Amino acid sequence: MTPQPTAGPDPRTAVETVFRMEAPRIIAGVARIVRDVGIAEELAQDALVAALEQWPRDGVPGNPGAWLMATARRRAVDLIRRRENYSRKLQEIGRDLSAVAEPEEPADPDGIDDDLLRLVFTACHPVLSAEARIALTLRLLGGLTTAEIARAFLVPEPTVAQRIVRAKRTLATKNVAFEVPYGPDREARLGSVLDVIYLIFNEGYAATTGDDWLRPALCEDALRLARVLSGLMPKEPEVHGLTALLELQASRAVARTGPHGEPVLLRDQNRGRWNRMLIARGIAALGRAEATACGAPGPYTLQAAIAACHAHAYSYDETDWGRIATLYGLLAARAPSPVVELNRAVAVSMVDGPEPALEIVDALAAEPALADYHLLPSVRGDLLARLGRTAQARAEFERAASLARNERERELLLRRAAEAT
Repeated sequence: MTPQPTAGPDPRTAVETVFRMEAPRIIAGVARIVRDVGIAEELAQDALVAALEQWPRDGVPGNPGAWLMATARRRAVDLIRRRENYSRKLQEIGRDLSAVAEPEEPADPDGIDDDLLRLVFTACHPVLSAEARIALTLRLLGGLTTAEIARAFLVPEPTVAQRIVRAKRTLATKNVAFEVPYGPDREARLGSVLDVIYLIFNEGYAATTGDDWLRPALCEDALRLARVLSGLMPKEPEVHGLTALLELQASRAVARTGPHGEPVLLRDQNRGRWNRMLIARGIAALGRAEATACGAPGPYTLQAAIAACHAHAYSYDETDWGRIATLYGLLAARAPSPVVELNRAVAVSMVDGPEPALEIVDALAAEPALADYHLLPSVRGDLLARLGRTAQARAEFERAASLARNERERELLLRRAAEAT
């Protein structure tokens, strides 16, 4: 029975909100039919246009996500019907046309039946560059705009746009299968898949743009995919390391915002609100990562160990900052990055004071990747404030606010600038 429209939210707002949330699943579901992620994205956009036309007139459906999915799938079926190679495509898909609306997939050797996971592995195919794999999957799975992806990568927006267009074209021309690979192919794509999931989680954990500090749906999708991967690849330490990191980070989510959605810094969070179940899951996953590792821990395992230090501490001041500084040093050696160095500076400031940490931060000022990174002046402002150099601290917080693109974060930085007196 077709759900009856219900009175409620503004239809256009509902369309935009629901599409933002459901686009990855719609694209993944349609891609299983058309076997082309670029075409699947276009069909999802067609469904959005149809919703913008119909919902203001007929009302918002009772299940708007299902309405969008059904509309996109019907358009996919129509597209297949129109193709000259219609019969061959049906044979590849392996079912009658009458079953296209509810697509079925031959069983994967590992029993994985998850369209979103298929979408990640398809977008992370080795025919694409590492940068293109991550950008494309963030676009398709995370539903992020090119501007948001550019912010996550710290690269110009046109560069990201070109990567996405070329990636979709390459997948189509190379006839890349929409599947979860197994054997050596899966191993080859794993690193990129982990990076993608991590970046998606980060966008949900601290949104780069918009009015909301958190986008919980992205965190939930990323955490779910990490858990699926852990079951799929139980002997891969970095899969467990990433899962541990996301579990531990997610445990703080509720405490990271105040009553009006404003950001709450780590040192000010009510740790009684941290989710102890997620912490326990994260510690267990970290144990599996360490147990399966054959050599030195990987980057995700090291970051999970850092998160575990916070989870074990009863307060900000009681945190084992010495161990965190050491772990950041190991992470910097394993995966060098100016952002890792910036985080190490924060830990050093808690162990040795703000002066040596400021030296580390000042050495990062010439890094091109951090030229427009708002957290660099933010950390510098905090260190200057602790040194009593309030006028300089205020200027740094104001500069950080001018670079921040998330409204909530901008408000926090301006407030910190006003307090630096």
